[in-house]
Amino acid sequence: MEYIPNILFAIILVLGIGYFARNVKRLIRNIKLGREVDTSDNTSERWRNMIRIALGQSKMVKRPVAGILHIIVYIGFVIINIEVLEIIIDGIFGTHRIGLTVLPESVYGFLIGAFEVLAVLVLLAVIVFWTRRNVVKLKRFLSAEMTGWPKNDGNIILYFEVVLMCLFLVMNATDTTFQEANSGNIISQFIAPWFGDNADTLVIIERTAWWLHIIGILIFLNYLYFSKHLHILLAFPNTYYGSVEPKGKFNNLEAVTNEVKLMMDPNADPFAAAPEGTEEEEPAKFGASDVMDLNRVQLLSAYTCTECGRCTSACPANLTGKKLSPRKIMMDTRDRLEEVGKNIDANGGEFKDDGKQLLGDYITNEELWACTTCNACVEECPVSINPLSIILDMRRYLVMEQSAAPMELNNMMTNIENNGAPWPYNQMDRLNWAKEE
Repeated sequence: MEYIPNILFAIILVLGIGYFARNVKRLIRNIKLGREVDTSDNTSERWRNMIRIALGQSKMVKRPVAGILHIIVYIGFVIINIEVLEIIIDGIFGTHRIGLTVLPESVYGFLIGAFEVLAVLVLLAVIVFWTRRNVVKLKRFLSAEMTGWPKNDGNIILYFEVVLMCLFLVMNATDTTFQEANSGNIISQFIAPWFGDNADTLVIIERTAWWLHIIGILIFLNYLYFSKHLHILLAFPNTYYGSVEPKGKFNNLEAVTNEVKLMMDPNADPFAAAPEGTEEEEPAKFGASDVMDLNRVQLLSAYTCTECGRCTSACPANLTGKKLSPRKIMMDTRDRLEEVGKNIDANGGEFKDDGKQLLGDYITNEELWACTTCNACVEECPVSINPLSIILDMRRYLVMEQSAAPMELNNMMTNIENNGAPWPYNQMDRLNWAKEE
């Protein structure tokens, strides 16, 4: 009977971590639906970006209030959960605060004391975040795409953090062994009197808080896959694999380059049949109309999106009333990718054409052509997401596969083709403006 709690704990732990691992496997599978992209270049710069942006939160503090509060929550939540190691050991082996046994009391007291201070700071930061969302109602949290689940998700995660921090403090406050040691109970010593001094009652409260704390952490861990807070984990690979090219650099398609080379080769026969015994290669698709046409970094970014709205709040097209929202571009990409993933799961590992695609069913032509390609969204993103790359790939599809560019753009391209310039004037007339009247 005495081992039943340990067995129960081990079962809960295995189920929680197992379900998380299953979702991680699905996540990786979905990302790999995209095209491979070479990210082996500039390794040192990539590591610097990851350390500076993901770990150091350098882009968060461009907006000081939100940035500093986010750093508090980030550091506090990560460091406090170091105690999860102690909880796991205690749960499996039936010990109680194993840290007091293996560490000097002063060291253990310092660690728990620091955790308690951070827990209070996290609580204060979360309250401010909740107030900004629900009382102040910042404009960037009220966009059309931030209704329903996206809006609720932002609040649910805040409630999660409040509950977990409170359980941690209650667990410490009702642990008589810890309180009697009087080392590290910097905050909990003031909470302890709230629960009285009945030993049996304190044990029940402490054990209840202990169990709820570890179960809550496992629930939180598995909730991440369904939440925008997946960025807690994915910000690191996303900042590493993010583009290190100068902003505004437009990549050339290899298929287009090969076609141009063919046109410039006087000896090439563009109508030559494929050699006998070889299969004729299917023509490459220009641009992207669905998530499978995007590359893996773009799909990783879709899952990494924090939905903070910094990109949309800086977008000049959005600010002037256009339909475009870079945040929605990323959210739509993720939603479509999830839909494709569920399709694969439901069809034995194969994708069955559902008659839908990212372009048209999720993202409209109007949104794509509203973009000014100014890179403001790329510059603002705190985790190195590039919504513009997806917009450009989808525009490329519209132009090169469907000839569906706006009339003004088609006129310009026709003029360039015929006149070598965007204007509708013959090349022979270019210098007419310089003639004296």
